[in-house]
Amino acid sequence: MKILVIEDELRLAEYLRKALTENSYVVDVSHSGPAGLQLALNGGYDAVLLDVMLPGMDGFAIVHALRRQSAVPVLMLTAKDKVEDRVRGLQTGADDYLVKPFSLSELLARVQALLRRGTREPLGPDAHILRLADLEVDLARRRVTRGGERINLTAKEFTLLSLLLRRHGQVISRAALAEKVWDMSFDSNTNVVEVAVRRLRGKLDDPFYEKLLHTVRGMGYVLESRKS
Repeated sequence: MKILVIEDELRLAEYLRKALTENSYVVDVSHSGPAGLQLALNGGYDAVLLDVMLPGMDGFAIVHALRRQSAVPVLMLTAKDKVEDRVRGLQTGADDYLVKPFSLSELLARVQALLRRGTREPLGPDAHILRLADLEVDLARRRVTRGGERINLTAKEFTLLSLLLRRHGQVISRAALAEKVWDMSFDSNTNVVEVAVRRLRGKLDDPFYEKLLHTVRGMGYVLESRKS
């Protein structure tokens, strides 16, 4: 799932980005109202986490403008805990409202509920399962199997695989993987991405005939079935 965080408090925005990324979400962050609105309208997000007090355009105005063109689920984050503020946010078009400070567990629960409500099709028992060929990733149970065999991954390997699988067929650069999985700006002198991909490939592909994780020279990595 792809989530947009619109929050001008830099430390909180970074905290949210890291927490959501570690829970296998793909996360983008904007620190201003107008820029956040443009991303929300054009970024193809599954949900938006939106602060109320923002520079250039407040959260109420963003929801109002967003609802003219998009039904993306919105969770508003604010220090304002008055009933009238919560009512205003919901009446403007927000789907849920979370008052700061909040716990990470509550935030994640609200996000999961928001994503369920935002799904157009009814959720079935496989709603949180991603598949490619004989590979199956259960996001809720954090369980990976291939050909019915359990594959044990570290937390980073699971996040890496989830990101590649969500974007299967799309080449993802080393820089993008470093940013999304390791929360680091890409440094050409580090081989953290290559090492992790090699370890993941050893578990995911080496024991099986069909290879799913491919290197695209000079561009990055892609997870796809090339079986004709």
